Amino acid sequence: MIDGLLILLLFQFFGEVIIRLTGIPLPASVVGMVLLLLALLLEAPFTQRVAPAAGGLIKHISLLIFPLGVGIVLQWHRYEEYALALGVAVVLGTILSMIVVTLMLKKLLGGKHREPTSKPAGRGGDHAD
Repeated sequence: MIDGLLILLLFQFFGEVIIRLTGIPLPASVVGMVLLLLALLLEAPFTQRVAPAAGGLIKHISLLIFPLGVGIVLQWHRYEEYALALGVAVVLGTILSMIVVTLMLKKLLGGKHREPTSKPAGRGGDHAD
């Protein structure tokens, strides 16, 4: 798992280097994630070691997001005048991401997942006595 974390940090470092050299106005972590995505799509030999580390981070993502919420609450006076724009961005971003994830799951699963069509007998009050 340590080697997977080091690989993730290495890609973040690559993103930092690219941003510093090119001056592209993007967060370095996003550039690093795009590079990691390309490596995963090209099936680089180290990609199997990333999965356990990424799973461990995702498992504890609430701990990683918590400081962000605390920072916003403590620095609210800086964001107060943008509250409406922030609220709209959060709500629309959440709705948009839910739609995109739903469409991607439908495309990737390709009909492999089916909902059960029949109800088990003897359940509920829909049968006559």
